[in-house]
Amino acid sequence: MQIFFRALVLLILLCPCASFAQEMNDDGAGSSAAAALTVEAISPTRDDWVETVPANGWLAAWQEAVISAEISGQRITSVNGEVGDTVKAGQELADLSSDKIESEVQQREADLESARAALEEAKANGDRARKLKGSGATTDQQITEYLVAERKAQADLDSAEAALASSRVDLEHTRILAVDDGIISSRSASLGDVVATGDELFKLIRQSRIEWQAEIPLKQLRHVSEGTRAVIPTPIGDVEGTVRKIAPTASEKTGRVTAYVSLVPPDGDHPSPKTGIFVSGYFDVGTSAAINVPSSAITLRDGFSYVYVIEDGSPPTVSRKRVETGRRKGDRVEITSGLEGKETLVKAGGAFLADGSVVRLVSASEADEAAKSSEKDAGQ
Repeated sequence: MQIFFRALVLLILLCPCASFAQEMNDDGAGSSAAAALTVEAISPTRDDWVETVPANGWLAAWQEAVISAEISGQRITSVNGEVGDTVKAGQELADLSSDKIESEVQQREADLESARAALEEAKANGDRARKLKGSGATTDQQITEYLVAERKAQADLDSAEAALASSRVDLEHTRILAVDDGIISSRSASLGDVVATGDELFKLIRQSRIEWQAEIPLKQLRHVSEGTRAVIPTPIGDVEGTVRKIAPTASEKTGRVTAYVSLVPPDGDHPSPKTGIFVSGYFDVGTSAAINVPSSAITLRDGFSYVYVIEDGSPPTVSRKRVETGRRKGDRVEITSGLEGKETLVKAGGAFLADGSVVRLVSASEADEAAKSSEKDAGQ
């Protein structure tokens, strides 16, 4: 009797559990058909996008002029040029002491006058000797000596003129002048220094021209040629230029080829580029068709890019597809491989999807309303 009573109690307890399990099974069958995520469908678009070749390189002077001392033993008496100064050709940058050279010029001028006087005397003797030649009034040897003395006096005069010209050139070299228009990029001259011939005093960026020495991968060099437009993005605006020359050889270390880009002179809104800066930019090599999607449609997993393609069915499902990306334009990303361009894709939310997930499709307006409602709920 006691055993029967225990069995009856156990049966009563199990009956509600069985009924609940049946209800759960019925609900589970219905929930399996429920959408995993509400998504908006989009289609890839095909547009003509600018095709670019990225590159890195240094900003450097187009040409740099070295201004050196051309005489020795003179002391620097003034320095008039500073680094960063914009100068004109012939502008005085420094002065060297000139007292000794001025004295040499005066001495050479005196030597020249003496040589002129000696030549006049030698010419007079020579003229008389030529008149007396053959008259017997003087010997041939004496006549020859007069004529040789005349030639020697002429040579002495020429030598004195050359010495004077050389001293005057040395005097001019006591003024250190800019050899071209440009910007002083380096100054070694210091007040009181005694210079030697060849000592570097200043460096000058000729014509104030800065260029970008961009290194281009060899496989992309075919897209770039002389005259190709180049752009260097900066926080305050793009700096533009054109390819002036392309190096005839590639670097043995990197295998890249240097393109020399002449930059457009800056206007009042942009500062002048500075040499010695490593920058990144790109070359505008034309346009080409690009299949592109919003960046929100791309999901990154394990270092690869994926999109979710909506498959026809009732209910609709999604399949994950790996793609390769390329150029970017604003919020749009180019798909270089993996899509034909006719697929229907999930616009956003790929991180919450899996291959084969069931989705519920909504229009763009419904998606916007849902997003606004979510933001409102979050705010409350």
